[in-house]
Amino acid sequence: MFAKNKAISPLGLSRRRFVLGAGSALLLTAIPFSKKALAGAISRGLTTLSGKVFDLSLDYKTVNFTGSERLATVINQTLPGPVLRWKEGETVTLRVKNNLAETSSLHWHGLILESAMDGVPGISFDGIKPGETFEYKFKVQQSGTYWYHSHSGFQEQTGMYGAIVIDPQEPDPVAYDNEYVVMLTDWTDEDPTDVYAKLKKMSGYYNFSERTAGDLVDEIKKNGVVNTFNARAMWNKARMSDRDLSDVTGHTYTYLMNGNTPEQGWQALFNKGEKIRLRFINGAAMTIFDVRIPGLKMTVVTSDGQNIQPVTVDEFRMGVAETYDVIVEPDSEQAYCIFAQSIDRTGYAVGNLSPDANLVAQVPTMDTAAVLGHADMGMDMSAMAGMSGMDHSAMPDMEKPAMSGMKQPSMDHSGHQMKGMAAGALGLAGFGSNSEIKHVKSEFGPHVDMRAPTPKSGLYDPGIGLRQHQKQLGRKVLNYGDIVGLQPTSDPREPGREIQLHLTGNMSRYMWSMNGIKFADAEPLQLKYGERLRITLVNDTMMAHPMHLHGMWSELETGEPGYIPKKHTVLVQPGSKISYLVSADAMGGWAYHCHLLYHMLGMFRKVVVS
Repeated sequence: MFAKNKAISPLGLSRRRFVLGAGSALLLTAIPFSKKALAGAISRGLTTLSGKVFDLSLDYKTVNFTGSERLATVINQTLPGPVLRWKEGETVTLRVKNNLAETSSLHWHGLILESAMDGVPGISFDGIKPGETFEYKFKVQQSGTYWYHSHSGFQEQTGMYGAIVIDPQEPDPVAYDNEYVVMLTDWTDEDPTDVYAKLKKMSGYYNFSERTAGDLVDEIKKNGVVNTFNARAMWNKARMSDRDLSDVTGHTYTYLMNGNTPEQGWQALFNKGEKIRLRFINGAAMTIFDVRIPGLKMTVVTSDGQNIQPVTVDEFRMGVAETYDVIVEPDSEQAYCIFAQSIDRTGYAVGNLSPDANLVAQVPTMDTAAVLGHADMGMDMSAMAGMSGMDHSAMPDMEKPAMSGMKQPSMDHSGHQMKGMAAGALGLAGFGSNSEIKHVKSEFGPHVDMRAPTPKSGLYDPGIGLRQHQKQLGRKVLNYGDIVGLQPTSDPREPGREIQLHLTGNMSRYMWSMNGIKFADAEPLQLKYGERLRITLVNDTMMAHPMHLHGMWSELETGEPGYIPKKHTVLVQPGSKISYLVSADAMGGWAYHCHLLYHMLGMFRKVVVS
């Protein structure tokens, strides 16, 4: 279905590589400059459908993002699919016709609905066979920004996704004058099965940022021969790379904003004095994005569709499948660049927020790619006095979250700590787990190459590559500890039990699992209907994993028990742990998995509520 040859420009560079270099070229241009400077670049908008009954068709379509035509899987002949605009409290009917040659599905990501409507083949239904029409029908029980995508094979990678916007029944607590959906995705001209096959054969196939001889010389100059040797020996012994930030990179990916390449750029207009609501959705298959709008503060007002107490930041990280709504108040005299760079800094998606369609903002340069440290392996650095030559400095902010379950300076830390500890191993609702980290027997073997011995809380960690931005660049970066629900906690019960799940794998062999057991060999997680429990995720790998529980909320324990924020996807930092509460109030079978598409085959569980 996908040709393997790359399109080559007259300059001998693929068009995608040209796009990766466009940012630096634009820096040489006076700002603001005329949009005519982007010759041939045509920004495409999104199609919006509203109402109660929708007819959606799943089809193939020829697209061209790189200078070479490829076949995509699309919804209603658009990529992204149409924005579905619903009203909270209404019942919607979606008739989905599958015109593909293989079984397909649509999953309504983050929506609270009955299991049979969730759209996961093999768990909630059989999928939609070629030529068949499946009718989804459910009551819309929430408001906010969500999205939908195929849960079949690699169809999401080839374009089958779209946004959902649900208007609230009650007056919206967020004030704004105009709004835009900003959907971030990644596209490859390669057949996704080839991408996966390459990763299985060589997990670093797409990583062109590995350490060089020049890096070694620099390290010896900085740390000395012995310390450099010890550090390298440790990484080599573990068969890991400190440059392994992303499995699939800009060397095959073109990053899209609302279906627009960086060369095209997406564009949104505003009028003087307007408050603009930007509904960010990370609909990528494998890419974690860092989002900022140089020159503009962003007030984050929702997380995963749920209203939160507003927090103003300069930048935020989006795990795959997460959504954030922000309010910005742009100045009417200039254009602003909406800039979303990949976590490994191999590319970006870009948009333009402008008062004039002829004005385009300057595209910033990408930040320097980060290097993983030993704390990303879940090591307690205080116990590693003899390893001073290693890159401890990469993790200075990891010391602060060591006091898991405690909130920011405005809180009475000592009191909260004692309350949380007083509850024994489980700890009180809202404060996270106090349980001992245990590595079960199934975690030991060649299929697991790392176990975090002393994982720290990921609550206050903005993530690798962002930890120094406040200090060095003056950018306030959102972290999970900043997120506090706007509404009081809906289920104030204490957890009755705790499930500790380890995110595991062998990175060099590209094997992924939970508790060392891949999905095909795993028994379902059993939840008792009506129970309140805590799930603690321990990331025993050196990659961040966005974990998505279907059908029920993941109530993130950020130290505010009265206002616990609800999320559908939680990004678990490398070598760290994080806890959330779950009310098992949805009968049936549900999926629970890492939302990185090529991890999903192994890092997946079925959850049964009965």
